[in-house]
Amino acid sequence: MKGPAIFLAQFAGDEAPFNSLDAITKYMGDLGYKGVQIPTWDGRLFDLEKAAESQDYVDEVKGICAANGVEVTELSTHLQGQLVASHPAYDKLFDGFAPAQFHDNPEARRQWAVEQMNLAARASRRFGCTSHATFSGALMWHMVYPWPQRPAGLVEEGFAELGRRWKPILDAFDENGVDACYELHPGEDLHDGVTFERFLDAVDQHPRANILYDPSHFVLQQLDYLAFIDIYHERIRAFHVKDAEFRPTGRAGVYGSYSGWVDRPGRFRSLGDGQIDFGAIFSKLTQYGYDGWAVLEWECALKHPEQGAAEGAPFIARHMIRKAEKAFDDFAGTGTDKALIDQVLGIG
Repeated sequence: MKGPAIFLAQFAGDEAPFNSLDAITKYMGDLGYKGVQIPTWDGRLFDLEKAAESQDYVDEVKGICAANGVEVTELSTHLQGQLVASHPAYDKLFDGFAPAQFHDNPEARRQWAVEQMNLAARASRRFGCTSHATFSGALMWHMVYPWPQRPAGLVEEGFAELGRRWKPILDAFDENGVDACYELHPGEDLHDGVTFERFLDAVDQHPRANILYDPSHFVLQQLDYLAFIDIYHERIRAFHVKDAEFRPTGRAGVYGSYSGWVDRPGRFRSLGDGQIDFGAIFSKLTQYGYDGWAVLEWECALKHPEQGAAEGAPFIARHMIRKAEKAFDDFAGTGTDKALIDQVLGIG
């Protein structure tokens, strides 16, 4: 596993040192991060179209990062991926994820999002990235709770349509040798293991359809985030290190009561402030041979982001595991001897 790294989306802003790639990567490098995950929609930091078409531009970006002690771990298209599949109920809210010329035109906005995904596949290849972070979007989230009763066939057709929209994009990622890693997240049609499996069926078990593992979203759903690794480790190709807590009360539970983040029973926290057992997570990922990046995604309802970033790098570094190259009891080994094996087993 590689790290520590940090997702820049929650830190980018109009004021220094968060308003340019050079300044923000120097800031993060000075905190001890070795990698950065870049949000491709933020023009203050990055130009996706340029990166897809120009190796010179990509080399320039890599050079800026290297000069500040970091490298690009993955590119992110969370906002664009959301728009690949979006229900009309959210049109006004999601218009802000796209340039102004696509507002009030959902189909043009979707086509723009698809092209953005294709650009991201090519840009990722130019960077030498083998994984890419994104969202699936959602056609069915407004039907997540079965009331009123869902019409027969709705879920099946919803996943079939999601598959039709994503399979050509996944093919483009395959052509570029990059895994599309979906962050399984409430608000997306892919939000847990079952929905991911249904999506895999819809895209014919596509080898480039993979998972960005973020345990915080599983705590808020009350899903077993450790057993998830046991089940899906072969598809986990990216990792957000993000903490969370779930403290239900007599008044509120999983659904949160329309409360703001501070007042919800389930809320995101800075690393070490929540309930997630990161020792067990890093152990399981190491056990299964995960060799991607450990990337902090800071989203805390209480702590200042700069404090969260400063604490995050040493937290991740403490949890990194150098995988053993030999068994601890090799010193007591007796070697391979067929006659001895037969004798120990009492056979032969």
